[in-house]
Amino acid sequence: MKVTQHLWFEKDMESAIRFYTSLIPGSSLSWVSTIPADTPSGPAGSVKLAAFTLGDQRYMAIEAGPLDPFNHSFSIVLECETQAEIDRLWEALKEGGATEQCGWLKDRWGLSWQVTPKRLGELMGDADPAKAKRVTEAMLKMVKFDIAGLEAAAKG
Repeated sequence: MKVTQHLWFEKDMESAIRFYTSLIPGSSLSWVSTIPADTPSGPAGSVKLAAFTLGDQRYMAIEAGPLDPFNHSFSIVLECETQAEIDRLWEALKEGGATEQCGWLKDRWGLSWQVTPKRLGELMGDADPAKAKRVTEAMLKMVKFDIAGLEAAAKG
């Protein structure tokens, strides 16, 4: 069975996808198509579809005018190995968007992202509950994650 996430864009879908696939290694735009017939969402030529991958995840997208805006009930998590990777993705995705607590941000299209260090899960899952608590408390104070700060919290 194949599972594919589907995103509905009001407008500018292709620009968003090209931006996302340029940022995330192993990503690609498979195809973009314009629907030549009238649809319930609009006249001929006003609706576009696309297929793409981000890392190892498959997505489809539609650009068909306003429906429901993106919200926190769906987000894309980017698990990063290094602080440089976090910094690069954070800076690019936040441009024209808004940052939030705990590594969350919304990009200029309103899509929610979580830019997270792989190390965070390891530290929060530590067998020492006091260490995991310190890391969690440090994480809750961060907007963009700082791996060195999380490591320092783990050490106490």
